[in-house]
Formats: sequence, C-alpha cells, structure tokens
Amino acid sequence: MPSYVTQYSTRWYAEELMELKPMELKLVPLEIPEGGNLILGQTHFIKSVEDLYEAIVNTVPQMKFGVAFNEASGPCLTRFDGNDEELKALAQKNATALAAGHVFVIVMREGYPINVLGRIKDVPEVCSIYCATANPVQAVVAETDQGRGVIGVIDGLPPKGVETAADVEKRRGFLRTIGYKR
Repeated sequence: MPSYVTQYSTRWYAEELMELKPMELKLVPLEIPEGGNLILGQTHFIKSVEDLYEAIVNTVPQMKFGVAFNEASGPCLTRFDGNDEELKALAQKNATALAAGHVFVIVMREGYPINVLGRIKDVPEVCSIYCATANPVQAVVAETDQGRGVIGVIDGLPPKGVETAADVEKRRGFLRTIGYKR
C-alpha cells in the first residue's frame, strides 16, 4: 500500500470493498396460518424465545401461537416455543426458510398482532419489527459469504387507488363492527 493511503482513506476502503464477493438478494415467501397472522422481527439474544412467549401469553392468554428465533452465533440453531404444535412447526419452517441470524417469526391465531405488538416491542432484546400481517408476505433477504439478513419485506399488494368518501365510510364502519372504534 502506498504511504499516502491510510486505512481511513477512500482509496483504501474502495480497494477493500473490491475484495468482497457480491451480495445476493433473495425473496423468501412466508407462510401465514389459515385465519391467522404473522409477525417478523429482529432480536439479539438466546432468551428471546422465552421472553417473546411470555410477552404473548401474559397479554392474550387464549391466543394460539408459535415463535421461532434463529441464533447468529454459537450453535446457530433455530430455537422455538409456543402453545400450539402446528403453529410452532410453522414458525420453525418460516425461520428456517429465512436462514437469517437474529430474526424471529411469530405465527398466531385467536388474536391479532395489534393485541401483542406493543408488548413484543417492549421485550428488551427486540431490535425491530419488519411486519405484522395477515397478507401474503415476502421477506427480502441479503446473502453474503458471512450469512443472511432480512433487509425488508413486501407486505400485501400494491394500492389500486385513493379512497373515496364511500371507502372512508366503509373503513370507519368496519373498525366499529370489529370493536376497535366506538
């Protein structure tokens, strides 16, 4: 390396980047249980599975759910828990398909993300939530030599237009019908 190039120079940084192999982007479709919902997020500690379990069961005890978390160091296992065998298996399947470290997947029935999302965000090791949805969802996953990471989601379908006055009334009526507004 020439004497005028330091580790902090743009040239050094560019030379280092050229040695890196390219990143690949992949779309990973996630499965949502029939009549259910999914939450995808990122966390950072092995106890996340137990803490997420407790956050859900202590907030909505009747909710049926499965949670899975991918470790990013040590044995790098997919850890799981829940109170419904089918949903635990589906959470594991989704987390394994993502194959990204430090992500968690929660699949649920008999409750909605809005019922537990605040409590999940309060779990100290939770870093972020990518989505909480019943829509078809694809995770955008980046893959490098080091591993994989979720960089975003495609949640549902694109807009077909802007709501009209009739659409506003329909939305407001729906929210009152399901009990979220008075």
